[in-house]
Amino acid sequence: MQAIVSISNLSKTYASGFQALKEVSLDIQQGEILALLGPNGAGKTTLISAICGLVNPSSGSVSVAGHDIVTDYRVTRSLIGLVPQELTLGSFDTVWETLNFSRGLFGKKPNPALIEHVLRELSLWDKKDSELMTLSGGMKRRVLIGKALVHEPRVLFLDEPTAGVDVELRKDMWELVRRLRESDVTIVLTTHYIEEAEEIADRVGVINNGELLLVEDKQALMHKLGKKQLLVELKESASHIPDVLAEWALELSADGKQLTYTYDSSNPHTGIASLLRTISDAGLLLKDIQTSQSSLEDIFVNLVMEKP
Repeated sequence: MQAIVSISNLSKTYASGFQALKEVSLDIQQGEILALLGPNGAGKTTLISAICGLVNPSSGSVSVAGHDIVTDYRVTRSLIGLVPQELTLGSFDTVWETLNFSRGLFGKKPNPALIEHVLRELSLWDKKDSELMTLSGGMKRRVLIGKALVHEPRVLFLDEPTAGVDVELRKDMWELVRRLRESDVTIVLTTHYIEEAEEIADRVGVINNGELLLVEDKQALMHKLGKKQLLVELKESASHIPDVLAEWALELSADGKQLTYTYDSSNPHTGIASLLRTISDAGLLLKDIQTSQSSLEDIFVNLVMEKP
């Protein structure tokens, strides 16, 4: 798969001395959905702003479809669509006027059919003549997405696209993102909602303190860093874990009624069968058995906590 955006050793240090980005390098592939996760102040918005030309990086380089964002800025701006986190819209313009004007800013010829298509995709067609001040927060966010799409960009950046949006509208936006990807638009989104990344992303990047800790295929990441656990519920409380079970590094719950065994599910020899036999031989009576898998949220929290 070809990289549509290439970032090399990108850093940003503000006049105050605060280093918002620390030599970030990343290739974003054509047609993928990349989710950038990180706590507040991690550098997510600074990274997107640098790529989109809103923030001047201190060092490093970025290219979009082979064009440098500094020397070929007119070309790269036309290839990028940005949906900011803030609801930056006027009050008295109509939805149609807003999208039509935004397309014109990029020197694109009027295309009413395209604007109609975008508005219908965003479920805004019935609001096309409504003034922006009359719209709800969720509708305004859809208008921002429409503004970012009407000049037909190849890469769409979504900065916290579902912040403050109800659950139903959030799922609608997830579906919209999938449809955009099907039309070969590359999507990069920042989000606080871990389930958002888990639901729609192809790859996940984790940023903390200006550093890109990792970027990996979502499923591979969950497979590699996720933990599988066997939860063994006992019929009677145990005061301690018998010595014969030491090799499994079990954890005993506070009430003594549950043993937890953490293992690598990719290993063909998990040791589960032997563990269950040894538990029984040790005189512990089993009541129930179940397994659990680490979520993307568990992995994210562990990564951020490991490298403050």
